[in-house]
Amino acid sequence: MAQKRKIKRTHKVKTKKNKKFNRQKTVNLVLSFLVISLITTIASYFYLPNNVKSNDSKNNLISNIQQDYKQYNKNKQETPTYEEKAPFITEKFEEYTKELEQDYTNVEEIKQDIINIIKNTKKIEPIVTQKIEEIKEVIIPKEQAKIEIINNKPKLAIIIDDVTLQSQVNNIQKINHNITMSFMPPIKTHKNSAKIAQDLDFYMVHFPMQATSFKFEETHTLHIGDSYEKIEKRVKKVREWYPNAKYTNNHTGSRFTAHDESMDYFYRALKKYNFIFLDSRTTPKTVSKKYAKKYDLPFLARNIFLDNKQDYQYILGQLKKSIKIAKKSGYAIAIGHPHKITLKVLKEAEPLFKDLNLVYVNKIPHTNP
Repeated sequence: MAQKRKIKRTHKVKTKKNKKFNRQKTVNLVLSFLVISLITTIASYFYLPNNVKSNDSKNNLISNIQQDYKQYNKNKQETPTYEEKAPFITEKFEEYTKELEQDYTNVEEIKQDIINIIKNTKKIEPIVTQKIEEIKEVIIPKEQAKIEIINNKPKLAIIIDDVTLQSQVNNIQKINHNITMSFMPPIKTHKNSAKIAQDLDFYMVHFPMQATSFKFEETHTLHIGDSYEKIEKRVKKVREWYPNAKYTNNHTGSRFTAHDESMDYFYRALKKYNFIFLDSRTTPKTVSKKYAKKYDLPFLARNIFLDNKQDYQYILGQLKKSIKIAKKSGYAIAIGHPHKITLKVLKEAEPLFKDLNLVYVNKIPHTNP
């Protein structure tokens, strides 16, 4: 019995020791975990600055892009609109076409494309490279125009259409500037127009073409539906009349110049007889540029009509607009007619020409469509 009590006491002592040992073991494990956690935290501290710095750089980059974009928008709002800088684009047709507007605004469109690309940083490098190539195609001609401005001043070519008489030639020559005269092919009412042109240093031929609506159509006007043989025969005859002419432009022609087949035939004949066509832009639907490209011929087109209204102040305003275009782009083409009021404005506008050169059309840079 005594032996059993002794064994029982011994067992209780061992149990207490075991419980104490287990508690101590648990405490040690907890302390070990805390120590390891502390060491890990301390160790990781030395690696945090680089990561934080990296994240800060990314955040700063994003912030800078956002600030630059906000500043761009602010500057854009403060910059005069294109209409304010170039009011000529608000003119109604015949003096204005959507195509003409695009000629002067595609650079701004490309700039906006680049801003949009910057906002999307994914795949930015190949896209920007592509846009740089597009910009080169637009900017390089503009830079060449700037060189022209520096070396020779901006160029303005003024064309006077519908010339048929010697008296008209005499009045135009009194302006004492290089004015390009565009002669109508000879017919019964003006038999000598080709002979009159032969004594000039430079001149053009004014090709009658079918209009959408025109009461006083010229004899031998080209019409849509004319065969290539008929059009080619007419161009050949004009070449015989005007052996020294290089350039031609359309008289009316709002229907003809918008007709694909007719303009295809016409350009084919032009190339055969060594003519360059200047589009008078009597319609916004002209397809001239398309066929200049097809037949690998230079493309030229007028910018402003001077005298849709035979009013002194109106014509003067149109002339000033053409000068603005020349100073902006390096060159411009304006078309008028041998009205007395038109020639009077050109004669009295001498002070406006001091900062540019009035040149014949052949001195205007040609573009390849």
